[in-house]
Amino acid sequence: MPKISVEIPAELLADLDEHVGDDGKFVNRSDAVRASIRKNLDLLDEIDARHDRLDGGSSSTPAGAAEETDE
Repeated sequence: MPKISVEIPAELLADLDEHVGDDGKFVNRSDAVRASIRKNLDLLDEIDARHDRLDGGSSSTPAGAAEETDE
């Protein structure tokens, strides 16, 4: 898996850290960042689908959306 480096404000990092660790939802920061990126990309895909902006390369249908057929 490729590694990347990002700079984020201390305030945002502190908020992220509240969700990481034994009492948090994520084991480590990397898991939290990956989950956040996935969720954000899914939301963007849903918005694009609502505005007919998907390029057709994606075969997934956004949650709650029905696929249209020409039958």
